[in-house]
Amino acid sequence: MDAAVSAASAEAVESVRPLLAVVVALAAAAAILLLHGRDNLRDAVTLCASVVMFLIVASMAPVVLAGGTIEYNMFQILPGADFAFRVDALGMVFASVSSFLWMAAAVYSIGYMRSLEEHAQTRFFACFAVSLAAAVGGAFAANLFTLVIFYEALSLVTYPLVYHHENEESWHGSRTYLVYLAGASKTALLAALALTYYLAGSFDFVPGGLLNGVTASPLLLSVVYLCYLAGFAKAAIMPLHAWLPSAMVAPTPVSALLHAVAVVKMGVFCVLRVIFNVFGVDLMETLSLGIATAYVVSFTIITASIYALTRDDLKARLAYSTVSQLSYIILGAAMLSPAAIVGGIVHIAGHALSKITLFFCAGSIYCASRRKKISQLAGIGHKLPWTMAAFFIGSLGMIGVPPSGGFISKWYLVLGAVEAHELVFLVVLLVSTVLNAAYFLPVTYTAFFKKESAARDRAEGEPKEIREIPMVAIPLVVTALLSLLMGLYPGYFLTLARGVVG
Repeated sequence: MDAAVSAASAEAVESVRPLLAVVVALAAAAAILLLHGRDNLRDAVTLCASVVMFLIVASMAPVVLAGGTIEYNMFQILPGADFAFRVDALGMVFASVSSFLWMAAAVYSIGYMRSLEEHAQTRFFACFAVSLAAAVGGAFAANLFTLVIFYEALSLVTYPLVYHHENEESWHGSRTYLVYLAGASKTALLAALALTYYLAGSFDFVPGGLLNGVTASPLLLSVVYLCYLAGFAKAAIMPLHAWLPSAMVAPTPVSALLHAVAVVKMGVFCVLRVIFNVFGVDLMETLSLGIATAYVVSFTIITASIYALTRDDLKARLAYSTVSQLSYIILGAAMLSPAAIVGGIVHIAGHALSKITLFFCAGSIYCASRRKKISQLAGIGHKLPWTMAAFFIGSLGMIGVPPSGGFISKWYLVLGAVEAHELVFLVVLLVSTVLNAAYFLPVTYTAFFKKESAARDRAEGEPKEIREIPMVAIPLVVTALLSLLMGLYPGYFLTLARGVVG
């Protein structure tokens, strides 16, 4: 092994690269605003910034894979409350997914926005870039203070994206989004932060848990934990999930950003930080918080799947699927067994690749045909074969069929349920998998095997000729293939997940 990497595995490496990954996206947003009216240059900046951010993130992977960390401390607000970055295995999973998928989302968004001649494209791409800056900043946050800053920034900067169409429907959807994510849940989050600082005198993430070993009653610690779950509402645990379907009024690239790349992943990432680095596995087990959380998210998994099954609007079905799939990640962490934790963390990547493919496909269908409902898709697979084939592959990842990436994460979740001697969660995983198949496979069946009715009502604005749009179709084919490759070569994410387990 290289001597430098070996040394890095033994101690933290100080480097400005975590900050640079954030600054690149922020600089891109500023450049995009300055290039208003110069569309080609603006789009070139978006693409270049996404590549540069990914390369910066990738450059830190060898140190983390070797067991090391990368740190950069900017300034101190209070003792134990620094604005600082720390790159570890869990953060690298989130950052790798976010930065890589920004490249695919950038190409897709350019094709989508231009094909529909959307308004306010400069604002759209600028907010998109800042959203990725916030996501990667949160991934590399060294403590709760820094994490919450980026968490809140992400809520605010994605609001204009949800409100993009500026109509009555967008107003209602964006209002619900803002009330949940920047309003009601903040009381609980601030209470959790205040109590944590009071008990521990610090916001730092600790491998065994910041609160593990503090002198406090079990009731108080349980209240702190519940406040964190309520405060990090982006995780969309029922009943704090309504914002997510409401946000479907946004353009499809925004839906892909919300559901696969940044927003919801930030929510579950924050919950995982609380479980692993604020409370710690031992304290979670002592307080029986892990098993309680597992039951709550199991309810979310099943109920959201049933909701998805009843939705005819394609994006709404995908939205409720996201509510369900996010809880797989938390379920893995909450079962507290090593295999389950690995499965939950790997599902961050598996879900991201499959779900962004599915939303890309929904957008491709809309761009080509203006159709939104599953009942309108009869025969469309013969007109959009690449799109619907990619949708099928993405569906396999959500169901957990090998060789998709979703199979790897669900396999470890099943092993983890057995390892934890909690067979009820094994039943939850099996039932939800059947429900996944029940609401995803009919979409592909309708598209390829049902004949289009001559009496079907045409979608508003539906063109006479329905065909693939290359700049929209190419990214979704790439992400579909990558979801399969992850299932065949899962080593990168498995190594990082095992690094979290220790």
